[in-house]
Amino acid sequence: MKKSGILIVFIVVLIGLAVYQDFSSRNKEVALPTETAPKPSYRAPAFTLQGLDGLTYEVGGKRDKPLFLNFWASWCGPCELEAPDLKRMYDKYKDQLDMYAVNVTRSDKLDKVEKFAERHEFRFPVLLDREGKASELYKFYFIPTSYLIDRNGVIVEVINLVDSNQLEGKIKALIER
Repeated sequence: MKKSGILIVFIVVLIGLAVYQDFSSRNKEVALPTETAPKPSYRAPAFTLQGLDGLTYEVGGKRDKPLFLNFWASWCGPCELEAPDLKRMYDKYKDQLDMYAVNVTRSDKLDKVEKFAERHEFRFPVLLDREGKASELYKFYFIPTSYLIDRNGVIVEVINLVDSNQLEGKIKALIER
């Protein structure tokens, strides 16, 4: 009888420790990077741009939803190939993901940007980088280039053109993060 009582006390203590560790680990804040850079595991460089819709959009810092940030141009052949996939992904995941298409307007023409967005039925914000400041912050070499940014404003991954299955897998992983 004495052995079973000791065993029960031991089990209760173990359960108590497990519950305590679970609660204490939930209350710990995740250490976020302090440095900003346009690469994975760094905070996304902050900027504010106006969209084709006339509204102002901000990138950088914590967000309610993760962000798919895409840099593109209307004259870019690979951007043309990628556009239908972006539209499909946004239409499918818009409640769980923000998507901004940043046009490198400094090297594009506004009327072509508008026609491109209309032709591809972009329902997500198309931001205009008229002075090239956002492009300079993100230091990409090719377009399209996309940055997957989590809710904490940290870049998770940088991608160029990928097929639609890979793109969807990356978006799902970002949402689940």
